[in-house]
Amino acid sequence: MLQKDKNDLITQSGPGTPMGNLFRCYWIPALLAEELPEPNCPPVRVQLLCEYLIAFRDSSGRLGLMDEFCAHRCVSLWFGRNEDNGLRCPYHGWKFDVTGQCVDVPSESPDFCKNIKLTSYPLVEKGGVLWTYMGDPAKQPPLPEYEACTVGPNQRFFSKRYQESNWLQGLEGGIDSSHVSFLHSSNLESDPLFKGTKGNQYNLSDLKPVFEVVDNDGGLLIGARRNAEDNQYYWRITPWLMPSFTMVPPRGDHPVHGHFWIPIDDTSCWAWSFDYKTNRELTEQERWSMQQGKGIHCEYVPGTYVPKANRGNNYLMDREAQKNGSTYSGVEGIAIQDSSLQESMAGIDPKTGRRVAWGGTCDRAKEMLAPTDRGIMLARRKLFAAMEALQTKGEIPPGVDPESHKVRSASVLLKRDLAYNDAAKDALRAKPGKPHASV
Repeated sequence: MLQKDKNDLITQSGPGTPMGNLFRCYWIPALLAEELPEPNCPPVRVQLLCEYLIAFRDSSGRLGLMDEFCAHRCVSLWFGRNEDNGLRCPYHGWKFDVTGQCVDVPSESPDFCKNIKLTSYPLVEKGGVLWTYMGDPAKQPPLPEYEACTVGPNQRFFSKRYQESNWLQGLEGGIDSSHVSFLHSSNLESDPLFKGTKGNQYNLSDLKPVFEVVDNDGGLLIGARRNAEDNQYYWRITPWLMPSFTMVPPRGDHPVHGHFWIPIDDTSCWAWSFDYKTNRELTEQERWSMQQGKGIHCEYVPGTYVPKANRGNNYLMDREAQKNGSTYSGVEGIAIQDSSLQESMAGIDPKTGRRVAWGGTCDRAKEMLAPTDRGIMLARRKLFAAMEALQTKGEIPPGVDPESHKVRSASVLLKRDLAYNDAAKDALRAKPGKPHASV
């Protein structure tokens, strides 16, 4: 459990907060490249780490991310005209370039602009994603090297969805392999991106996984072992990289997948999901399935990244399907099964401090953790330690160095006397073109 002061510390991400300062040490995904598809396209509102921002691609194709509100009268620049290498406020014509610098105030002399500049952050395209770094410019690290971003465009698929919960609820679900045997059990042999693998049998036959967690460059390796034949264990090995990157252990020849959970504010987040293959292109069927919301992706409300099945419609829950077992929870789709429960966690009203039914931020003072939650416990401990070291010593936290991004998940069968982190060491390192170790 975490008392309120500790829970606030690890969940709040605004400017100047310890966790907010930690997130600002990393490059984080801000937008899909498809959201700013061409020069002079409409600007896009972006809320990240409790900051209101605007993103645009100018006439020359350069990307900008800056304060959403005009320096003059605080009008939202979402209404702005994207023209002639700048975003012009339609209220009085003040114009800003991709760095946030004011370059034109029609009613004043040219010198008037010189000292007017909006807060801005770099925005860089890599792997079909637009990444931003919101920290100290003098400490800006190299661009990320997550394998999903370095494979070819036909080998990967990225999506994102709006989630009505604090980011930590998503992360803690991502490093919890025990719920697969329950919440997702009905999807393991029905979803086209999961079915037909030997590993599914182990997940469904052994409901008491044993967790072994070890330190790793950038974060943790979270190993969950289940009994298998021939004096072996079936290991599902999940890497967690600070602050919020996880990879799901693969299944057979299906694409490997994973997540980032990025705070919008303290009660909502973007759940980023990716699939990729290192040794081949995604098939048309695989890509079509992802676009249709299969696997870890979801269907959207048209024109948005809000899931079609959401809190407002009770996630389209089907009690009859729950009763007859066609879906274990009555909610369809792995992504929505996760979000429905993570959003439902009893929370704390930030204004009153009282417990509420759907609070956005889980009240961890009321939880009772079990041995299968060891990965969650150690991840929290590592986050607290990194926040403390950054705040008191200025230490760069784990996971900033892009070398630590070159990690993989794995699902393997190992003899029972072998330590998974040693026996599967080669499988847990990204190697271009080499397939994932998968059962």
